[in-house]
Amino acid sequence: MTSPLEKKLKIAGPVLITANRLGDGAVIYRTADGRWTTDFDRAAVVTTAPDATELLEAAIADDIGAVGAYVAPVQLDKNGGARPGNLRERIRLAGPTIVLPASAGLPVTAGL
Repeated sequence: MTSPLEKKLKIAGPVLITANRLGDGAVIYRTADGRWTTDFDRAAVVTTAPDATELLEAAIADDIGAVGAYVAPVQLDKNGGARPGNLRERIRLAGPTIVLPASAGLPVTAGL
């Protein structure tokens, strides 16, 4: 019996599982073989709620290597390739939308 506190995962179209790597905060994606990768193109893309739930549960259980796992939408192109399905995921894939102090050659202030 399912607890009333558990949410049923609803998906509408292809999705993948994403999180952040615990060691450095890098955006990572769950692969079909249960590993994490920073390569968006290697992410496992699924289209059913049971498949997404299975990947998500395994990802959440891996709380040593990754944090904040969640289901993210993707769009498939006519060649079968995937791309982020919303603005948030496009930004996460492309990186920060501003120049960070360390990348601009500016000193990084502790506590920022």
